[in-house]
Amino acid sequence: MSTATKRRLLEVRNLEVTYAGGAAAVRGVDLSLDAGQKLGIAGESGCGKSTLALALLRLLPAGTRTSGEILLDGEDVLTMKWGRVRAVRWAGASIVFQGAMHSLNPVHRVGDQIAEPILLHKKATPAGAKKKTGELLEHVGLPAARANAYPHELSGGQRQRVMIAMALACDPRLVIADEPTTALDVMIQAQILRLIEHLVAEQELGLIMISHDLAVLADTCDRLAVMYAGRVVEEGPARQVYDAARHPYGKALSAAFPRIGDAASRFAPRGLPGDPPDPSALPSGCTFHPRCAVALDRCATEDQALREAGAGRRAACVHAGATVPEPGSTPAQEARSSAP
Repeated sequence: MSTATKRRLLEVRNLEVTYAGGAAAVRGVDLSLDAGQKLGIAGESGCGKSTLALALLRLLPAGTRTSGEILLDGEDVLTMKWGRVRAVRWAGASIVFQGAMHSLNPVHRVGDQIAEPILLHKKATPAGAKKKTGELLEHVGLPAARANAYPHELSGGQRQRVMIAMALACDPRLVIADEPTTALDVMIQAQILRLIEHLVAEQELGLIMISHDLAVLADTCDRLAVMYAGRVVEEGPARQVYDAARHPYGKALSAAFPRIGDAASRFAPRGLPGDPPDPSALPSGCTFHPRCAVALDRCATEDQALREAGAGRRAACVHAGATVPEPGSTPAQEARSSAP
């Protein structure tokens, strides 16, 4: 199916999330996702990735202020009645939380936990729910007999597969995976990623995958959005963002991961000093400028909105649309690199 004919599954418009106490965790986020498309969301801890995921299903704590629009199949999640929200959370969209051991109930068999939403939302009989549970486990590469196991009797990769099976229990159109490979070894991580890709292609789901690991997202997703201080600061085709970021933050994230076959990056990966700012005390101007090695004087006072940065790409930076200068370049070089 061509991109032009794909159905728009999710559209987020000017989403704002402020926690009780005034911490602005998500600020003016705009995103879209088509059926069968995989969108990666990257950034350090504290940049708003998980808050965004929770906001999509209205799972935020009481007292949180949310505004904007979250259109799932054209219906605004933020204005739905609670009964409708509860139905949408399984049949419309579901989430795979990070840390499967902490997300599964340790005193219930995994099969019962997968069957629960099927019984509640699909109105299935116990026999029907048990049959569906076995099919789901086999679909994610586990024997149906593992439904009788308790979470502690499964390996980390097996528990993650159970979480994916549970997310698919009510045939959702959108799956949100929040750090689905955290704490898994490299081989199991690769298996889980291939499984997710297969399920998306086979069932034409929409997938939002959240991770701090740009390399994983670039290898798995179609498009990639980089978040910093609650905003999307760069967005575009995943491989292009990873290989040639248009925002200094995206470039720093990419440079932190050594590339196979590249001796320079293998022996001297570049990190990024400091931490993202406190959401309740954001710096003026571009929020990244205190950590940016190529910031201009105006970056300290002028906020930067997303702007065109090439075909299908956007970046919130004065250098958008040009190659991000290397740290240590002269002001004259910086001015030339950011010129239109």
